[in-house]
Amino acid sequence: MNEDPIIRFEKVVKRFGPVTVLDELDFEVKKGEKVSIIGPSGSGKSTVLRILMTLETIDDGFIEVAGRPLWHEERNGERVPASEDHLRSMRKEMGMVFQQFNLFPHMTVRRNVTEAPVHVLGLSKQEANQRAEEYLELVGLGDQADKYPSQLSGGQQQRVAIARALAMRPNIMLFDEPTSALDPELVGEVLNVIQRLAEEHDLTMLLVTHEMQFAKRISDRVCFFDKGKIVEEGPPEDVFGDPKEERTRDFLKNFLNTA
Repeated sequence: MNEDPIIRFEKVVKRFGPVTVLDELDFEVKKGEKVSIIGPSGSGKSTVLRILMTLETIDDGFIEVAGRPLWHEERNGERVPASEDHLRSMRKEMGMVFQQFNLFPHMTVRRNVTEAPVHVLGLSKQEANQRAEEYLELVGLGDQADKYPSQLSGGQQQRVAIARALAMRPNIMLFDEPTSALDPELVGEVLNVIQRLAEEHDLTMLLVTHEMQFAKRISDRVCFFDKGKIVEEGPPEDVFGDPKEERTRDFLKNFLNTA
């Protein structure tokens, strides 16, 4: 794993009205690192991912992705707010898998996966189709390419969403509670695909999840968020097995008792 951070948050503040969701957050992720973010609802977990995907702006602070400022540009030696062109180019670094699958219902599985590579990256249809075949095979859906989303189970739809994100060849994959909308018996098939990605591919991965056992298995590091700050972080065996902070212990005890 490369020691240089591919993601760096420096004193990042995000507010929704009077509520501070991220409170001067300092946070780094190294290239190739697999990091799970856990914590109670409203602690800022998903907001971190949405800010990285430029779906939410920041109110203060600085973010760097792959050595470049995310929400700023350097102009004439000064840091200024990023243009739409700059944001568009930064988005190519990242792929995101949401809680809801967000597939286009009127498009086949294949077309759901090829649409962005053709229109955003400028790939030919042939290149995009080859890429779609590769990633649908990877998520175990090579034989479903001509079906429509409504013909698939929720777990299959989420696996298509993963293939669609991968088809953009991002350096960073963001997963926002990717199993929370699934029936319990379908959770395993999606987690298996994410685990294969973690084990076999040199992707940087940020995973917001309530699946604690899964986070323990795939993570290099676990970060426990509360009230917009990182309360505790470390290897999964430390955070889950011997948490140092009382707030972490309370959360895990309550969560594991009700899970």
